[in-house]
Amino acid sequence: MDLLEIKYENLKEYLRSLKSVAAAFSGGVDSTFLLKVAHDVLGDKAIAVTARSLSFPKRELDEATAFAFNNSIEHIIVDSEELNIDGFSKNPTNRCYLCKSELFSKIKAIAQTKGIENVIEGSNSDDNGDYRPGLTAVAELGIKSPLREAGLTKAEIRRLSKRLGLPTWNKQSFACLSSRFPYGEDITPDRLRMIDQAEQYLLDLGFHQVRVRFHGNLARIETDENGFTAMLDRNTRDKIDSRFKEIGFIYIALDIKGYRTGSMNETLNQ
Repeated sequence: MDLLEIKYENLKEYLRSLKSVAAAFSGGVDSTFLLKVAHDVLGDKAIAVTARSLSFPKRELDEATAFAFNNSIEHIIVDSEELNIDGFSKNPTNRCYLCKSELFSKIKAIAQTKGIENVIEGSNSDDNGDYRPGLTAVAELGIKSPLREAGLTKAEIRRLSKRLGLPTWNKQSFACLSSRFPYGEDITPDRLRMIDQAEQYLLDLGFHQVRVRFHGNLARIETDENGFTAMLDRNTRDKIDSRFKEIGFIYIALDIKGYRTGSMNETLNQ
């Protein structure tokens, strides 16, 4: 048995030991894999809870809903508007802590009403190295992180997801739209809609992995190597320039370093 198979078996055994779970489910690579394995192991004692807010694009909510329906998993959608949390819109460095504290408290309450013993979330072992204040909330509230417990990386989760036939095995990584703003930059409904529309347009053009970072009237695009190749086409650049200006940006820039998670954290030690 290879190391990946051992990790997979350990994950199933750990989930089995939890007896019943409510999974925080965004429809992304990690949470979809976690929910699928939990449901395989625990059956109806594994349910999914998805937060609905302006930071969560409708396409992601629709995909999460479809996955749960197609796999006969009980799915609860809870309104969890981060902008209503005191201090969140000012985008402090502990923004994710404020959000996760509120969200996981709501999921815990749902779990309790349904007689479910544990709440689980989909962070993986790669998340241990970056600035992740949301994990502090996870620890404080006693939320379980099975993928980290099993030592599974993002790449390993993709491999196992492909083996299981999950549609998310090669899905682009996604983080809530609030992560597109520099710390200290106000987050507003209109600005979130601008980011959502801009990223959706790039996805509609065929870009796979993208982030649009908000810097006032400037949109900074991060993309992968395939995205850089697409940007070589002048017609494509002109389309993006035109659409982004319709959305409300004046300047559009391509980040030469490319796509990376947590790029806004690069300012923390400046």
